[in-house]
Amino acid sequence: MQTFDLWHQLNLYWRKIVLLIGFGFVFLAQAEAQNRYKPISLSGDDNQFISYGFFLAAHTSTLRLKYSNAFMDPTNPTYAHIQSIQPVFSPGFSLGFLIKMRLHDQVTLLATPKVGFYEYRTDLTYFPIENELINIGNLVNGPYSKSLITETTMVELPLLIKYKSIRFDNTRMFFVGGANPMFRTKSQDEADSDELVLNSTDIALELGMGFDFYFKFFKFSPELRFSHGMVNIYREEASNPNFAGAIEELRRKNITLYLNFQ
Repeated sequence: MQTFDLWHQLNLYWRKIVLLIGFGFVFLAQAEAQNRYKPISLSGDDNQFISYGFFLAAHTSTLRLKYSNAFMDPTNPTYAHIQSIQPVFSPGFSLGFLIKMRLHDQVTLLATPKVGFYEYRTDLTYFPIENELINIGNLVNGPYSKSLITETTMVELPLLIKYKSIRFDNTRMFFVGGANPMFRTKSQDEADSDELVLNSTDIALELGMGFDFYFKFFKFSPELRFSHGMVNIYREEASNPNFAGAIEELRRKNITLYLNFQ
């Protein structure tokens, strides 16, 4: 079998390799020279005490579930037919406004009121029923599941602290963190018609990071933010009694990509 000789190949192509490396250094040197003398964009209103903007966002959301002691007890026959209750991530989107208050060149108080459209999906899986033939798709006498869908529209009022790095040319890195009070738009009576019922209010802890890019006429700031609900939003008394007692807590969890414009 013919073997691959690395040193032989380098000996054959070393001139081309050196030439490519040389072109790479020339390209990097030219790019650095352009950045060094690139005009600093004044977009973004960073020096103003109050400034405004807007954003579009796409998120994926789920519920963090804690089983009840009744479900975990193997001697309790009430929920013996349930194999698992598993929340899964579902997509959604939101849009809103930016209101910034400059506290320091690197510190900003940030309010981002928005409207968010959410879908929470929970897969409920049952054990096969003994002595009974069950046909669901290609499953025969096997575990089967149903999806519980909870759709909701939330009005959110996040209040955040934004810490920015020292600006390098037309780029800055930043971190954000704060609290997000949330209010559902539909009434609790209407929400109680769902099989899996959630409360109408919540508050979440939000942490994220992103970059500020300064262009000639505007500032663009992509941001990735994580949101963790701090309150148990589960309403056992209004949920489907076939599984309601198997759940002790539900808390929101979101991962959101923000596209901020200012």
